[in-house]
Amino acid sequence: MEDAEVIELYHRRDESAISETDRKHGPFCRRVAVNILSSREDAEECVSDTWLAAWNRMPPDRPASLRAFLGRITRNLSVSRFRKNRAAKRYPGMERMLSELDECIPERAAEISADRAALAEVLSRWLDSLPEADRVLFVRRYWYGEPLNALALAEGVPANRLARRMQTLRLHLKTELEKEDLTV
Repeated sequence: MEDAEVIELYHRRDESAISETDRKHGPFCRRVAVNILSSREDAEECVSDTWLAAWNRMPPDRPASLRAFLGRITRNLSVSRFRKNRAAKRYPGMERMLSELDECIPERAAEISADRAALAEVLSRWLDSLPEADRVLFVRRYWYGEPLNALALAEGVPANRLARRMQTLRLHLKTELEKEDLTV
């Protein structure tokens, strides 16, 4: 079933929309949640919550890309769960991923909303300036939380080479942020 047909099921309030969504996009959403949470049980709960959120948001929403719509919901729910459980130090994957970005994302930008807007604008411009392969790689790592080893396998390169490439991307981002006076 095509995404437009699944969205139409949501708009008709047909409960089969949930099973069709799970069949088509469940593996992707589970992978996003597991990448962030490192816990299959918590990931499964976030995916179930994603289906509920999709049910509640359609209608009125009619997403252009159902996969991106569901991925964003899953990611946001997973990050919320991660933050809730962070004190227990249960999710080393997310901690590692965030620590990689610590060197280039200014801490003060997280505290001041004007800086967050500026940071978002610079980050968006920077991502647009990257070659597609680097942009996809950066988003897969830092938005969807895919492990470095899995990315290296998908790219067909050794993990240490990919780690250097990610380091280069982060340094490039840091330089762009410094140009905009968004320093660490």
